[in-house]
Amino acid sequence: MSQPEYTGTDRPTAAETTASADASMPLPPSVAAGPLSHAIFRVCRVHRLLAGQLLRRVGLHPGQELVMMQLWDRGPQRQTDLVHLLGSDAATMTRTVRRLENAGFVRRRPSPSDKRVTIIEPTAASNALRHEVERVWLDLEAGVVDGMPPEEQAVALKVLERIEESLAQATAQQV
Repeated sequence: MSQPEYTGTDRPTAAETTASADASMPLPPSVAAGPLSHAIFRVCRVHRLLAGQLLRRVGLHPGQELVMMQLWDRGPQRQTDLVHLLGSDAATMTRTVRRLENAGFVRRRPSPSDKRVTIIEPTAASNALRHEVERVWLDLEAGVVDGMPPEEQAVALKVLERIEESLAQATAQQV
């Protein structure tokens, strides 16, 4: 499939935007100063799109499965601990927990030791969902590594870890 070139004045269609995950797509001139950042942006966007499609099958939105995974693996958690574990912020976590609660996947209860603290715990309905979410993650991983030999997967993981370290350092310096 041939890739469209941007002239700087035209805008890509939805199909072209989805196709732009292809690494051979020429960069728009406005992002030429940051080709790696642009590639990361494109990969994250398409990854989230696929995750959303897969998670929709089990009634979740991207990010909600991460909260559920923490609860399944670690047991009931203080909401503030979930914020720290997932690198989120309080407002986003509150919205996520509220949506999961409305869907019947978590329940909130006051801490027995500190009434100011809210404990989030998985429900029986979410425990039944666990295997489906694990399958979604297997399917997502298969989409990520499709055709990539194990050696390339190891290199990609190492590079992504290095990029994460660099971004964490840059973020810490901005505070």
